[in-house]
Amino acid sequence: MTNSPPLGFGIIGSGMIADYHARAINDTQGARLVGVAGRNAATVRALAEKHGAMFHTTDLHALIARDDVHVLCITTPSGAHLEPALAAIAVGKHVVIEKPLEITVERVDTILVAAQKAGVVVAPIFQARFGTSAQRIKTALDAERFGRLVLASAYVKWFRQPEYYQGWKGTLALDGGGATMNQAIHGIDLLLWFAGMPVEVFGRTTRRLHTGIEAEDTAVAALRFANGALGTIEATTAAFPGWSRRIELCGEHGSVCLEDDTITRWDFRTAQPEDEAIRRAAADTAMGSGSSDPKAISHQGHLRQIQNLVHHLRDGTPLSINGPEARHAVSLIRALYTSAATGQLAAPA
Repeated sequence: MTNSPPLGFGIIGSGMIADYHARAINDTQGARLVGVAGRNAATVRALAEKHGAMFHTTDLHALIARDDVHVLCITTPSGAHLEPALAAIAVGKHVVIEKPLEITVERVDTILVAAQKAGVVVAPIFQARFGTSAQRIKTALDAERFGRLVLASAYVKWFRQPEYYQGWKGTLALDGGGATMNQAIHGIDLLLWFAGMPVEVFGRTTRRLHTGIEAEDTAVAALRFANGALGTIEATTAAFPGWSRRIELCGEHGSVCLEDDTITRWDFRTAQPEDEAIRRAAADTAMGSGSSDPKAISHQGHLRQIQNLVHHLRDGTPLSINGPEARHAVSLIRALYTSAATGQLAAPA
């Protein structure tokens, strides 16, 4: 990276995930946290003071307008990403948007079109891609070690206490869905990164434990990919005590299983010199796991992703995930919801 002055970051939103962004920014080479904006003056002030930000406000436009803020992290509830993102984009600021980009494909596309016209970067948070083991699997896929994929599946069997759903979580207006849109979306993004976009989905959703919420706490889906492979999604926040997120990829020449960011199976027809080392490698536990507690993740994934963005903006390093890629997960989940509502097959938009 060049010796340019650090990029100034602002955070819009002061809920739990904002703390992860603040820690990641402060640990990123070439970045500094300038200010925080949000509706609750007390939590905004506390977040700013905790992380050494010199500016805090309840007027998001006051933060966006600052000349020393170059990137805005949007950490509001999922269904409230659009408005602050557009406000930042309109004045030429880059945006980091916590997953999902938004809760409908139409709202996602509004952000992406505005960013393209303004010539700014949309960096969506999907930190699971930055795990060491996830990247090893992607490398093997790119090297065509699997041959033709046969099955590609994501299983996110997590647990949340009932009190987790106090507030906006589980509402259709601000969460946009339940276990699939909020929790399983990380596993779904990994699945799409590995296997590509399904062309067809058949889904079912229900509420088994968290019956007071508007959205699902449990979902399943059958997938058909363009290359002929099949797959499944299982998602829940009602399975005590909560298991590690699992991605399974099975092909004609090899199959792997990824649990959180630990490779538990790595089996290929033709061995390569690195295979035994990969099987014996220590788990990359730096990312943490949200299987039973959303606060049990670490900020390392956010740090790796924001560092990638800073390198991209300063040196032209390729962005590891962009806005159009992040759109895919929302599109697939919305198709799953459509299928569940109609009882018919659906195609992602």
